[in-house]
Amino acid sequence: MAKRPPLPKSELEIARIVWDLKQATVRQVLEALPEDRELDFWTVQTYLRRLSAKGYLKTQRRGRNNVYSPRVSSDRVVGEVVGDLLERVFDGQTLPLFHHLIHDRGLSDREIDELQRTLDELKKGKT
Repeated sequence: MAKRPPLPKSELEIARIVWDLKQATVRQVLEALPEDRELDFWTVQTYLRRLSAKGYLKTQRRGRNNVYSPRVSSDRVVGEVVGDLLERVFDGQTLPLFHHLIHDRGLSDREIDELQRTLDELKKGKT
């Protein structure tokens, strides 16, 4: 499959709703938006059509409504978004991204323990 264009934050928010609902009409997405997001029907419809045209969602006609469902998994899209960020901002280098996340955002003790377990497992798998 050809590389999909990256998603702007606004479209990603709409895509997440469809992933959560598994399938949805424009009206259902509109109703699932957080209360602090005030989008109208036509804007949500435009976002859904763009997501479909970009290959993130598939569309099925049911009566008078289009029903949108995921064409790709949310995990795959997250991987693509992070990969794009890594290339554009960190020149493909992963360690500077980790340093930034750890030092700038901080980690709880529980998160540090989980990260350490993940690193230990990764190290064992390479020996």
